[in-house]
Amino acid sequence: MIFDLNMIKEVYARIPERVEAARKLTGKPLTLSEKILYSHLWDGKTDKVFTRGRSYVDFAPDRVAMQDATAQMALLQFMQSGRNKAAVPSTVHCDHLIQAEVGAEKDLANAKNKSAEVFDFLQSVSNKYGIGFWEPGAGIIHQVVLENYAFPGGMMIGTDSHTVNAGGLGMVAVGVGGADAVDVMAGMPWELKFPKLIGVKLTGKLNGWTASKDVILKVAGILTVKGGTGSIVEYFGPGAESLSCTGKGTICNMGAEIGATTSTFGYDEKMAEYLRGTGRAKVAEMADQIKEHLTGDAEVYENPEKYFDQVIEIDLSKLEPHINGPYTPDRATPISEFAEAVKENGWPQKLEVGLIGSCTNSSYEDLTRAGSIAQQAIDKKLKVQSEFTITPGSEQVRYTAERDGLLDKFTAMGGVVLANACGPCIGQWARHTDDPDKKNSIITSFNRNFSKRNDGNPNTHSFVASPELVTAMAIAGDLTFNPLSDKLVNSDGEEVMLAEPMGIEMPPAGFAVEDNGYHEPAEDGSGVEVKVAEGSERLQLLEPFEHWNGENITGMKLIIKAKGKCTTDHISMAGPWLRFRGHLDNISNNTLTGAVNAFNDKTDSVKNQLTGEYGAVPKVQREYKKEGIPTMVVGDHNYGEGSSREHAAMQPRHLGMRIVLVKSFARIHETNLKKQGMLGLTFADENDYDKILEDDTLETVDLHEFAPEKPVHIKAVHADGSEDIIKCHHTYNENQINWFRHGSALNMIKAQNKA
Repeated sequence: MIFDLNMIKEVYARIPERVEAARKLTGKPLTLSEKILYSHLWDGKTDKVFTRGRSYVDFAPDRVAMQDATAQMALLQFMQSGRNKAAVPSTVHCDHLIQAEVGAEKDLANAKNKSAEVFDFLQSVSNKYGIGFWEPGAGIIHQVVLENYAFPGGMMIGTDSHTVNAGGLGMVAVGVGGADAVDVMAGMPWELKFPKLIGVKLTGKLNGWTASKDVILKVAGILTVKGGTGSIVEYFGPGAESLSCTGKGTICNMGAEIGATTSTFGYDEKMAEYLRGTGRAKVAEMADQIKEHLTGDAEVYENPEKYFDQVIEIDLSKLEPHINGPYTPDRATPISEFAEAVKENGWPQKLEVGLIGSCTNSSYEDLTRAGSIAQQAIDKKLKVQSEFTITPGSEQVRYTAERDGLLDKFTAMGGVVLANACGPCIGQWARHTDDPDKKNSIITSFNRNFSKRNDGNPNTHSFVASPELVTAMAIAGDLTFNPLSDKLVNSDGEEVMLAEPMGIEMPPAGFAVEDNGYHEPAEDGSGVEVKVAEGSERLQLLEPFEHWNGENITGMKLIIKAKGKCTTDHISMAGPWLRFRGHLDNISNNTLTGAVNAFNDKTDSVKNQLTGEYGAVPKVQREYKKEGIPTMVVGDHNYGEGSSREHAAMQPRHLGMRIVLVKSFARIHETNLKKQGMLGLTFADENDYDKILEDDTLETVDLHEFAPEKPVHIKAVHADGSEDIIKCHHTYNENQINWFRHGSALNMIKAQNKA
């Protein structure tokens, strides 16, 4: 089955003309990213040259994808938009609410029981509004999108930061908050600042133990977690063409970890093979007819320094396997140096768990490469020293891998096959441990490894590597093991070495599946009832946020000055809190509980200026809200990095926080704050961060003059009566200021639909 074929035909019909118009307008050859962006302008007019990193542009994405945790809030908002059907092809994927504990069958059954009302709501609301629904167990959103919906040259948005995975099939696919998804589903333009462009030239060819995962682990080490902010990363060169389509997806997927808007590859034969292999030969035929428009112009790739803002070159033939971490995905160490790093840093040498799969590395190729290592463990009589889990990316991958005997290899070596879901990657892991605070090490083929991300334990040192390297490390049970050079002792007392992994990109017998878990929506949903139980602790219909009165915000108290890294996990944790993603008031009880208070170096401990006592952030904030006192959050660099979860913006707004003032923002979170009617500001002088004191009372001085590119000033009145005026910058354009005036972007959409 090919989804939305007519839509793809329409996109391909207009691309050649729009690309040629953009080339003529700009007077230069075009990158792939520019071709896709200019061919998806909202008004269809190619009559203006946009400035990278400055111009706000309205786009018309081809489709929207939502995962179950974020879909709840997105669809609760969409229900208020006044539409009776989604304006573009849209899908919901149930992959986040399944906790990994004992194995796929029992874990899936448990999730369906525990989250029945949420799944019922998502299926009913999808059925009503013309949205495709993928049931629990169908697979992880990004793998399912790659297998069914992604197509070269297309543009999509998704309510998960790893939507960028679809770049593996040549898309511009961007992770967004739910409010952005609502805009597009409601038939409104989607606004994005025209990205800067980073080119990554790949030469040579991967060999031995080195995998596609090592490309992005290397790039993350070069660019860091914020080096890609505001940019599209475009991969090209002979090395790029040699990578499998799913390998390309792995690289694009982890582009979220460098803050990139998205990452992409030009259309090539590997993509065509994957399209044909996943039942989309017609799409490949159509893409072949305009293939020159689905990759960057030859002149661009011959002289990349002239056309990209930054260029990185990596020789795949010389690239070493890497292990990144702990606590951040950009701490990159080549395998040849890793053992020494373990010893020098005092990281726990014993490896407790190895986990492979997830949206990043769960393809057939990934499983065959890791499976070849598992088979060696069996053949060479090696006893696996660590726990080991396997997470297939979709039911299609799982079914095919089971048919081909791959899963048997993992279970024979002692592995546990988990459900086709996110599981431990997002903290949905009931880890088997007798000490939840124990200092320990794990290694995964996932994408993120922030503190407490996987199991809630701040002392878990989480490392990221390729699936085959994770498998080898789990067999050894030792972080200092290097499979390229070290031997292991088997059950017969013999020293043996693991041979390099062998993989197969596409299943020789083709992909197969009995039930892919997809539900087509009703043609006419007018008679469908959306299921929201009265008094539910999981779901809550939304009330609109209050409009701004046009005046300065006065009498604000500081709720917290966050110190150091403050990701969306710190602002709104996942794990057990996922069950409240559809209930704004209940989930608000985790707001900023993971942020470190700069005044006492503690988490979830802030001063209540009404009592002088310290308490949990949500409790103190609710007391301020009860008294009608607005508050402000102050933060450090790259505030809000990580997941696209808009709850990290909606919760503070719901609780009465009005302003977030930081040294710098992560892109998606800054947009989410704007969408929810929050005021997101940055220090004009970063040193002014130190001027904000714990007992301050704060107020805006000139917010009544709020205008694009006009600084906003905040007065900090200290406990001793002294004052500081702090100059703040913002990136709001006139349209975004209107969101603020209306109280939220959704409020403005409703007003426009009523007009």
